[in-house]
Amino acid sequence: MSDLDSPQTQEQIAEIGSADLLVGVLAAGDSNGTSAVTLVRDALAAFSKPPKTVVIHNDGDGSSEDPKGPDAKPDNSFFVVRDRSLGVNSTVATMESVGAAYHSLFAAGTKLGARACCVVASNLQTVTPRWISQLAQPVLEKDFDLVTPCYARHKFEGLINSGIISPLNQALYGRQIQNPMGPDLGCSQRLLQKLNASRASMNPMPLARLAPEAVRSGFQVAQTQVGARLYPPTDWVNLSSVLAQILGPVFLDMELNAAFWQKIRGSQSIATLGETAPVFEETGAIEVQRMVESFQLGTRSLQEIWGLVLPPATLLDIQKLSRLTAAQFRMPDPLWVRIIYDFALGHRSRAISRDHLLRALTPLYLGWVASYALEMELLGAVAVDERLLRLSRDYEAAKPYLVSRWRWPDRFSP
Repeated sequence: MSDLDSPQTQEQIAEIGSADLLVGVLAAGDSNGTSAVTLVRDALAAFSKPPKTVVIHNDGDGSSEDPKGPDAKPDNSFFVVRDRSLGVNSTVATMESVGAAYHSLFAAGTKLGARACCVVASNLQTVTPRWISQLAQPVLEKDFDLVTPCYARHKFEGLINSGIISPLNQALYGRQIQNPMGPDLGCSQRLLQKLNASRASMNPMPLARLAPEAVRSGFQVAQTQVGARLYPPTDWVNLSSVLAQILGPVFLDMELNAAFWQKIRGSQSIATLGETAPVFEETGAIEVQRMVESFQLGTRSLQEIWGLVLPPATLLDIQKLSRLTAAQFRMPDPLWVRIIYDFALGHRSRAISRDHLLRALTPLYLGWVASYALEMELLGAVAVDERLLRLSRDYEAAKPYLVSRWRWPDRFSP
């Protein structure tokens, strides 16, 4: 049980009674003393009429203080609930713990009857008051039901989202959302109630179902430019676990919503608020040689598992790629898209343990990342958007393949 579910916290929420806005801050204050409470207070200045607000934030060391000071007069429109259990930025945090934090915050928002719930999970070193107001204000003042973030592009950061989550979501549900799983977001009470009533609530990871449920229910979705995000370090050692924990809920949601997404053709842009931030020029290098070697090792050792879900033609293409040197290595996007679709189909058919299957995707993912890195190394940062747009188009172009194999799996057995 988290502190948020404790009798003491429940009593605090009951005493507050109701609120217009709940802001949950999952990251602790940074080394420069950035306070979640200060950020939210400053963010409220952007509202035409400051809403009654409850802040629930991670106070890991118990040192955070209300910046208004101990002698300040009581404020009946701004309340703070401190919770030491909400931290999710650690590289060892599991998706289950992340999901539990969101579930707890959404439950608190529902109990308070908050018209909007905003969650900030990114490192507070780059979060600004405008970041928070940009996520919450469109829900309260413009009647949007889901507001997702657009971060300043990084060429080599967030590649699970760029290479899988975002283009897959776009192809399935027909909305061009840059970061459908946040992790920073704003959502309406209507969407939270719909999630609670939907069979998609079977999915333990709420971030995987927010955007699909909003689109499926005809709710208003927008995205907003929030600026630069400080990404947690890539956990290469546990990458297999990370992929399994992220993709498992996404593929489960595909299964739950199959009757809906099979009818979708093409995609549409959504309202994008704010000015586009420049692309970041990373100075670090990606270890392409090691990635290609991992791909080659997987090709030698995982043929039996891959053969349960990948067609012979795809396996042959993978074997051809494994003979290339790192400098020559390029994985065509259409091949990568078919691999993702085939693994989603394998997840549905339970050909083997779902966790085992998703972990077996790791060498193939590293192969795509290596190919992408080699290509982008020769291109400027401004080419990132166009590169990822081409990938999204390939996901959409291959969707008939996914639909056919989903509807008639016996005709396409590997």
